[in-house]
Amino acid sequence: MPEGSTREIALAAIGMGSNLSSRYGSPEENVWEAVRRLGALGVVLRVATLRVTEPVGYVDQPKFVNTAAVVETRLEPLELLRGLMGIEHEMGRDRAVAPPKGPRVIDLDLLLYGQCVMEEPELTLPHPAMHERRFVLEPLAEIAPEMMHPVLGRTVEELWIGL
Repeated sequence: MPEGSTREIALAAIGMGSNLSSRYGSPEENVWEAVRRLGALGVVLRVATLRVTEPVGYVDQPKFVNTAAVVETRLEPLELLRGLMGIEHEMGRDRAVAPPKGPRVIDLDLLLYGQCVMEEPELTLPHPAMHERRFVLEPLAEIAPEMMHPVLGRTVEELWIGL
């Protein structure tokens, strides 16, 4: 973030997962490499405990390592999303050739961006399926239980308990 920037600071929630090894190591090491790289997009305030989870949708693949992070950023939502996609690409993920919900070196999802609600071709906020996914809500509830889902009007903790 450039010194003296006048953009407001926003809190963003990022969901993270991996189920393939890479040049960085195991899926756990991929997640930690992604956390390290998030520092280029803002200040990483909190990271949840890593969890091993079953795949959802496309089930014929290895289990995932999932977590969530809260980042303080001055980037606008689309800039942040593009930064996350850049990290994925740099770490070896090619969304163009991988099956949807299939195995991946790293997956970074922008879940919440303050109280922002938007629906653009490139980005929907809040993440449209986050409230249905235990592997998203459980780690996020660990580190940011009070974050509000701006459409549902419920906290992350309330959404997690309601699953």
